[in-house]
Amino acid sequence: MPASPSTARAINDRLALRLLQQQGSLTAGQLKQLTGLSRPTVADLVERLTDAGLIAVVGKAGEQRRGPNAKLYGIVADRAHLAALDVRTEGVSLIVSDLVGTVLAEASAPIGGDAGTGPAVEQAVALVERVVKEAGADRLHTVGIGAPGLIDPASGELRDSTGLPEWHRSLVAALQERLPEARVIVENETNLAALAEQRDGVAADRDTFVLLWLGHGTGAAVVLDGALRRGASGGTGEIGFLPVPGTTGLPSAVDCEGGFHSLAGSAAIVELARSFGLLIEDASAPEPLAAGVVGMAVALVAGNAEAADRDAQAASADRFLDTLADHLAVGAASVVAILDPGCVVLGGEVGQAGGEVLAARVEERVRRMSPLATVVRPSGLGGAAVLRGALLTARDAAQNELFAPPDR
Repeated sequence: MPASPSTARAINDRLALRLLQQQGSLTAGQLKQLTGLSRPTVADLVERLTDAGLIAVVGKAGEQRRGPNAKLYGIVADRAHLAALDVRTEGVSLIVSDLVGTVLAEASAPIGGDAGTGPAVEQAVALVERVVKEAGADRLHTVGIGAPGLIDPASGELRDSTGLPEWHRSLVAALQERLPEARVIVENETNLAALAEQRDGVAADRDTFVLLWLGHGTGAAVVLDGALRRGASGGTGEIGFLPVPGTTGLPSAVDCEGGFHSLAGSAAIVELARSFGLLIEDASAPEPLAAGVVGMAVALVAGNAEAADRDAQAASADRFLDTLADHLAVGAASVVAILDPGCVVLGGEVGQAGGEVLAARVEERVRRMSPLATVVRPSGLGGAAVLRGALLTARDAAQNELFAPPDR
């Protein structure tokens, strides 16, 4: 059946707004060319969107041009302000942006494990309020939060998980209370990283892939046919609990020690590096210590490190990377055997630090273990992918609400 006039108008409006989001400011003539709509239809939608306060004239198309056809239209970016938070065990990072995703202010702060739940939550909320003020925003429309742990698929809330700080769950409730007008969306950090890699990173050409998160801990995100899969309880991708060979035991329902985490978690990678005589002393770095030692090993193998005994260290680094690739390939091959994603992204800070050097070694091993053709790629965004994914989630939610046609 043909669309009703009101439905057709809504479809045209959303199409125009999407083009303005993707292309930037456009003239009415450019909108006509890109949408394929008639000139009167474009004139009507421009008037509707302008009256609704969603778009405005932002300039002229060329210094010599005159008249209405020279007007450049753009989304009213300050119609809404958004925040994105990356909540880690050791602290919080956040950015505040306008409606089109332009970052206006950003900050991060460590939060010690001995701070206590109340003080930790207050410290995080105060940081959010300060950055919102620095961004010049009166209020927030939507807040996207990335956090480790399980997200209840029914309620959208962060579930109580063993080993995670209590302040994580309390922070979500505190933000809802202190920002009553804002919509707060919580998502697993690895899922957000996958979203960012799919939209802006190395998986942009893939509608099916798995992101293997390698940071302080381990995780996986599954994207099938363009859709993120969360599972019945929100636990898809809890690969740290995967029983694997090469560990001293088996994981339990409350502890992933003995699972894949024991091979690929940050502590395990650092211990492996030490066994090959590779040490990195800067434990104050914000990224996982494992990322530093993996990056150092890659530099040694590539001949970019400066050291008197570089040849000996390079040989050790080469063996370390081979063994690490063996460990990572166990988890990657297990995922490939079940899902056949065609592409595995080594995400997180460790995946980014390993780069093509580590990814190529993991790919070689996966190909030896599986008949299913699989490419392995290093993350293009690293740890920043969580924050980027949280912002994309907040932006999409805000635009879906603000760009929706008014009730008639």
